[in-house]
Parts: sequence; C-alpha cells; structure tokens
Amino acid sequence: MSTQRASVTRLVDLPIDQARWITLKKIEWKDQEGKDRTWETAERKTRSATAGVDGVAILALLKGANIPLSTIIIEQFRPPVNAYVVELPAGLIDPKDTLESCAFRELEEETGFKAESVVEVSPLMVCDPGMSSANMKMVALRVPLSESDVDSEGNVRLPQQKLEEGEHIIRRIVELSKLKEIIDDYMTRGFVVDARLSHFAIGWDLALRVQNGQI
Repeated sequence: MSTQRASVTRLVDLPIDQARWITLKKIEWKDQEGKDRTWETAERKTRSATAGVDGVAILALLKGANIPLSTIIIEQFRPPVNAYVVELPAGLIDPKDTLESCAFRELEEETGFKAESVVEVSPLMVCDPGMSSANMKMVALRVPLSESDVDSEGNVRLPQQKLEEGEHIIRRIVELSKLKEIIDDYMTRGFVVDARLSHFAIGWDLALRVQNGQI
C-alpha cells in the first residue's frame, strides 16, 4: 500500500450541474428594516429527509480497565483545505439512518470501536452559517473497555477499522485531561484542527482549570 502524502494537484471551477454532493442557492430575504436583500449559500444534496440533519460528529467516551476517561480523535486529509485535519469521527446520515444508528456505524467504520450506548445527543448545530446551511448534531457514545482491550504497557488495543475505498484515517486515543495540550501540539506540526474539536477541547480545559481553582 502506498504511503505517500496526499495533496491537491489541481483546482478548477465546477459547473453546478456537475456537482454531485453540493449545490448553490440564491436566497431572497428581507432584513430588519424591511429592505429586500439576497444571499448566496451552499447546500448539501444529501440531507436526510427523516432526520432533517446532514450528519453527526461523534464524541466517544472510553472508560474502564484502569484507563483514564479518554476519547478518540482522527487524522485525515481534507482536500478543501489542502491539509491534514484533526477531528472527531463523523459521517453523513443515510436515508435509512437515525442519528444514533449513524453514530454507532460511523464510529465502528472509522475507528473499529463498538459503542455500548448513547450518553447524550446535542441540539442541532450549524457549522458555517454565513456560507452554508450545513448542520449536524454531536452524539456522545459510551465505549466500555475491558482488561483484554489493554496491552501489557497500558495502551488500548486498536481494533480493525472498516474503512470504505479511498478512506485513509489514522486513529488516536487521547485522555480528555490532555486533549487541549495534544491539539496544541498538532497545530505546531502543521495540522489543521476542526473547529468543533477545538472548541470542545478548550471548553474541557477551561472547566478543569476552574475546578482546580486556576481561574
């Protein structure tokens, strides 16, 4: 298997009738003063009609076997930003999916880990409301670990992924108490960090500092 570093080789305009996943729309609207205005927006073609949501991001909570509360982050190349991005596992919702079934499936496909139960589902969130109608929900899943899931050095064994053709995803298990520190290190090494993961890490770190009387 080739291990070359991915990169964008060409960027060209795409006619809208050739776009498979995304379309552009013009919005006509009235502002707070009653003035007619227009707005350009990008819109996914794949939004689930039943769920009304584009996709899910997955916060896996790994606990047990003397392992501190941890989560799973992933690294993958994202062509739109021409960079390797550090993010939470995530995926688009299929027509037959519920939010929960999508989260369970995507976690197992991208990381190999099987969740036991849902801890929490977030309210609907938008990702870039000035440019796109894209939305998502975050689903926190409980992933219990047994002694057999941990090696003699205390590292969690990584199960087999179920990646689709063309997917290249690197997994990393991170203690939640060290998440911001590790994300900061990624940025010094040229990675781009997804905003949702970064915001969560900053919030978790601030909460710990408040709890410890550092703020």
